[in-house]
Amino acid sequence: MEQQERDNIKKEAKKILDSFASALNNVKLKGKKQNKELSGFREEGNGTSGNSDFRKAMFANAHSKNENAIIGETKAW
Repeated sequence: MEQQERDNIKKEAKKILDSFASALNNVKLKGKKQNKELSGFREEGNGTSGNSDFRKAMFANAHSKNENAIIGETKAW
């Protein structure tokens, strides 16, 4: 690839990016209140008790487990 061709590609890429950035500056976002339940956040507890539903889901998805722990692979990947 010639230097002239590389320069042309760089100029074209810069033009495209500048055009895209300019278009983004014109976008108007409407402020929306998010429902706390739908936003993906949860209430933090004090850590004295676990969530039994979460524990059940984690153990259901675990490949290897025993009664009290999920057994993970080490250095297998």
